[in-house]
Amino acid sequence: MKGSAGIVSPEQALPVLLRGVVDLHVQEEFVKKLEKSYRTQVPLKVKAGFDPTSPDLHLGHFVLLKKLRQFQEMGHTVQFVIGDFTALIGDPTGRSEIRKPLTPEQITENARTYAEQVFRILLRDQTQVVFNSSWMNPLGVEGLIRLAALQTVARFLERDDFQKRMSERLPIHLHELLYPLIQGYDSVALLSDVELGGSDQLFNLLVGRDLMRQHQMEQQVVLTMPLLVGLDGEKKMSKSLRNSVALEDAADQMFGRLMSIPDALMPSYATLLTDLEPSSLASMHPKEAKVLVAKSIVSQFHGVAESEKATETFEKVFSRREMPEEMPVFSVSRGPVKLSSVMVSTGAAKSESLAKQLIRQKAVDWNGETVMDPFLLVFPAGDLLKVGKRFYCRVVPTET
Repeated sequence: MKGSAGIVSPEQALPVLLRGVVDLHVQEEFVKKLEKSYRTQVPLKVKAGFDPTSPDLHLGHFVLLKKLRQFQEMGHTVQFVIGDFTALIGDPTGRSEIRKPLTPEQITENARTYAEQVFRILLRDQTQVVFNSSWMNPLGVEGLIRLAALQTVARFLERDDFQKRMSERLPIHLHELLYPLIQGYDSVALLSDVELGGSDQLFNLLVGRDLMRQHQMEQQVVLTMPLLVGLDGEKKMSKSLRNSVALEDAADQMFGRLMSIPDALMPSYATLLTDLEPSSLASMHPKEAKVLVAKSIVSQFHGVAESEKATETFEKVFSRREMPEEMPVFSVSRGPVKLSSVMVSTGAAKSESLAKQLIRQKAVDWNGETVMDPFLLVFPAGDLLKVGKRFYCRVVPTET
């Protein structure tokens, strides 16, 4: 996709920008902003914040990044906020306990990798990468106290996650109450027109609207996207839950992991991660639909040629050997690791001695090839393990 030569009209932009959206505060304001931007040809400033809590971005982050790219395609400017200051607090959203604080060194390293990875999706000349420590550190204690005076404790305690903690008599630390305040102030510092976030971030984003009003600024429009469900088909995609697909995954690994996702997730994956119409998948066989969605996602990171190659490899190694369409995914050491140990870890064998016996009996396949060496070392990277006629699983490296 190429960048836009100018600001696109609201009539053209709205169907694209509203695709998959959960919340929009406020639609009338959004339309007016788009109309003014089109009339004046001045880009909107579209903000999204990412706390560098881990070194890798995954497809859950891509939901927002793809929407940001769509804004850029419509001619607007992205404010990519790396929350190196807010990461010191830790977002309490959805948490039943306090987040473990990161060291400044961890935050710095994670922030560096974020800045590198986002330009696999975003356009450099329409992106401002900023760190919120650059305005929060100068704000100082006095400034923070003045900022805190604009909000009430009662309002912040209305949050569902805080209410749940109080009902369970779990502690709420004072610094956690500051998180939405500081995130909201980012919009004041940047004079943002629009802010994007996950649907679980609505409270924090609305605080930004309030603070802009209290600073006599035109309020930002708030737009939220759904949380992407991970490979397990149950919980939101998260590296800590080991159910994620990293943006840095190789094409074959990314394609293979996507093919392990439950069929029921295909409509949401198509809507949030591709330009495919979910309705077009309804008449397809589930496996055919999954291949189409996986190809579309992989091609956005590795190009069409690598996507086609990953598809061919998958079909050659897996599908033609009548493997099940859905199978468990196990994480093991990155390697080198003994295949016999992998078999024990995945439950394919009760002990290493039994695993080696199965290998000697030629009952074990690794990526479609019968294993002959009972002492074989492997380097897991989304590989297929088959034991006997019925045991199949995919083996991925443990994320560190």
